[in-house]
Amino acid sequence: MSFNDIYEKELTFQADRRRATVEFIKNVSDLWYDKSIELVLFRNQLIDRNVSEILNLHEYAGQFVQKPISIFDTVEIAQAIAKIDLPPSKIDIGKLTYEYHLEDNQHTNATSFVVDKLMDAKDSSEITPKDVVLYGFGRIGRLLARELMTRTGRGNQLRLRAIVTRGKVDKTVLEKRASLLRNDSVHGDFPGTVGVDVENSALIINGTTVHIISANGPEEIDYTAFGISNALIIDNTGAFRDKEALERHLIPNGADKVLLTAPGKGIPNIVYGVNHQEHNPDEVDIFSAASCTTNAITPVLKVVEDSFGLKHGHLETIHAYTNDQNLVDNMHNKYRRGRAAALNMVITETGAGKAVAKALPSLEGKLTSNAIRVPVPNGSLAILNLEIESTTSIDGVNAIFKKYALEGDLVEQIKYELNDELVSSDIVGSSAPSIYDSKATIVREDGKNIILYVWYDNEYGYSHQVMRLAKYISKVRRYTYY
Repeated sequence: MSFNDIYEKELTFQADRRRATVEFIKNVSDLWYDKSIELVLFRNQLIDRNVSEILNLHEYAGQFVQKPISIFDTVEIAQAIAKIDLPPSKIDIGKLTYEYHLEDNQHTNATSFVVDKLMDAKDSSEITPKDVVLYGFGRIGRLLARELMTRTGRGNQLRLRAIVTRGKVDKTVLEKRASLLRNDSVHGDFPGTVGVDVENSALIINGTTVHIISANGPEEIDYTAFGISNALIIDNTGAFRDKEALERHLIPNGADKVLLTAPGKGIPNIVYGVNHQEHNPDEVDIFSAASCTTNAITPVLKVVEDSFGLKHGHLETIHAYTNDQNLVDNMHNKYRRGRAAALNMVITETGAGKAVAKALPSLEGKLTSNAIRVPVPNGSLAILNLEIESTTSIDGVNAIFKKYALEGDLVEQIKYELNDELVSSDIVGSSAPSIYDSKATIVREDGKNIILYVWYDNEYGYSHQVMRLAKYISKVRRYTYY
């Protein structure tokens, strides 16, 4: 075969592959909007992805499981899912496709395989949608609004109904709020529409009304006046940090549960996937989603503790600068944070080392921690230097983390990264709170000390953990297959 013949064959294959990807995108959309079935590919979102993004995700999937994951195979599995009757679900089509190949001789076709694998779905309970109010509209609040509206689908889970802010709400303010939601310097444009309704003091997001409520305190608001009932209040302000202050959110009519997007005092601090099941939402009304760094390191530390045993260790987080630092040198109530954030590496404290023990009590007193703020707007790195009980190797550590990233209770929390060239901008937009850098792992010669590098998008990855916890609190978690 000549070079030209080979080239023509490659062109034909690429055309067929991209055509299949277009069909796959249609299947993903139809399942989501018609049946409230969300497909993901090894926990990577598929909704609103283009052809090239879908193909790149398939490349990653193949490297991850060390077996080719073909778009032609995932199309076949997606079509099989569409043929059967399923409740609202979240299904990892990458895992299904991988298992389909492993069990080639056990099923006559893809439909019988899918029916067998998803047979437990019929036992899932019916979901009652939950109204959500965002109290505050800063970095995390706007990312939560984006995710809530992008993932609304048929509205079977969380429904964003209102956003509470301070100050007047007029045309100018509404337009500024809309612009900040629509455009983001770090995360790009919102993949939807955002308009304003001045008469009703609302944003129109993807054609849906979201009221903008002005209040100086939670007690001033009657949510039922806006048609909102039994709402989950997600507090993004950081103004209320203890149980007594957060209980103020439960005074208004129409409020039911509270979720704080910061560490809290006197309330359960939850790292979803690690300790959420220890607190029953039927018995607890106020929760904290802890911090972004705590969510990044706790899943990883749980793997280490369960697999090797942890004697003691030190955490150093190399953290993107945040809004509480000064843009230029000026007075600040904390040391060093007054120096220009975009020009300096700034040593500061982090409570993440102690906060881990709230989710994993066995680690009480075993960790020290510190932080360095660096001149990037988003994307952070935790370095864990750990003395362990048992002996291991680099291959041994990596094998354990790959297993946890592929199956078990932490698949949403830990992403196993294979890239030799990974840098901080590469992990921006990752929904996993912990991105395990397998190429950077260090193990001391005696196998008793390990140094792990864990990347995290301190805004987007954390927001997804908040969303997962919000669904648990609201009892709207769907049937999942991971």
